[in-house]
Amino acid sequence: MKILSLGAFVFILFILFVTDVLQAEAQACKPSGHITGKKPPPGQCNKENDSDCCVQGKPYTTYKCSPPVTGNTKAVLTINSFQKGGDGGGPSECDNQYHSDDTPVVALSTGWYSGGSRCLNNIKISANGRTVTAMVVDECDSTMGCDEDHDYQPPCPNNIVDASKAVWKALGVPEDNWGDVLRAEAQACKPSGHITGKKPPPGQCNKENDSDCCVQGKPYTTYKCSPPVTGNTKAVLTINSFQKGGDGGGPSECDNQYHSDDTPVVALSTGWYSGGSRCHNNIKISGNGRTVTAMVVDECDSTMGCDEDHDYQPPCPNNIVDASKAVWKALGVPEDNWGSLDITWTDA
Repeated sequence: MKILSLGAFVFILFILFVTDVLQAEAQACKPSGHITGKKPPPGQCNKENDSDCCVQGKPYTTYKCSPPVTGNTKAVLTINSFQKGGDGGGPSECDNQYHSDDTPVVALSTGWYSGGSRCLNNIKISANGRTVTAMVVDECDSTMGCDEDHDYQPPCPNNIVDASKAVWKALGVPEDNWGDVLRAEAQACKPSGHITGKKPPPGQCNKENDSDCCVQGKPYTTYKCSPPVTGNTKAVLTINSFQKGGDGGGPSECDNQYHSDDTPVVALSTGWYSGGSRCHNNIKISGNGRTVTAMVVDECDSTMGCDEDHDYQPPCPNNIVDASKAVWKALGVPEDNWGSLDITWTDA
C-alpha cells in the first residue's frame, strides 16, 4: 500500500531493533524507472496531512532499493494516518489491520521494507534530541503509485520512514512545526551494565584455546548491542570449539547441536546475533588477505557470563566473531597465531 505525505517531514536517523536483515554491501541505490502521473478521479486522493496527489503527465521516479542500513541510517520522516479512512488508504500490509494515530507505527520505503522481513519488528528513530521506538506495519511503496491501490499518490522516495502522529509527538516536535526540517542525532553502542566475576568451581572452566575464566570480584562490562553492520564490518576473530566437550560449553543456540572443529561455523556477539535472526545464515569473513564463508550457529553472549551456563567465562565483547578452527585454517593463519585477529565481515 502506498502511503506518503511529503508535506511534513524531518531528517532522521533510525536504528533497526530486534530483527536486523541488513544489506551486505554499501552499494548505490539507483532509480529503477519512472511512471507517468494520472489525475485522480474526484475524491479519490486523500489529502490529509498534506499528502501529495499525482499530477497528470508528470514523470515520477521509482526505486526497488533503499540506501544501505547502518547503525545510524539517514532518512526522512513523513507523517501518515494508518487509521481507517486516513490518508494511508487501505489496511497495513503487515497485518491487514488499521492502526490508531495514537500508536507509534511506521511504513518503510520498499528497499527497507525488504519484502516484509521487518514486519511487526521495532525500529528506533532519533531526531529533535529524542529517540522513539516504533513498529513497522506497512510499506511505503517506491515501485508503484498514481493508481487506486496507492490512493493516487506518487511513488514513495527510497529513504522514507512514514510515521503515525504518535511518533511525531514522542519526538517532541510541536504540531505546528511538523513541516520543519530538523537535524537528527546518532546513537552509539554503549555498555548496558556490569557483572562481577565469580571464581569457577574446580574443573568448571574449559581453558581450551586459551579461553579466559572469570576472576573473583573483577567487574566485566556487558552489552545488549553491537556496532552497526555494513559491507565491511570491523570485528575481532576469536577461536572456539563447538564440539562436544570443547570450550564452547553446551550445544549451539541455533540448533541445539554440536559442530565439528572441521566445519566453518561461528558465534556472533549478542547485538549481531540479533535474537537468532542470523541463525544458519552465512557470513563472509575477510582477514589475512583471504575470505571465507561460515555459518552462524551460536551467540557469543555479551549480556551475561561468569556462571555455569557460560562455562564461567566472562561476557563476550560486543565486536566478536567467535570461529571454529576450520575458519582459521581457511584464512591461512598459522596455527601458532590462532586466537585473535582483526577482520571484517558481512552477511553473505
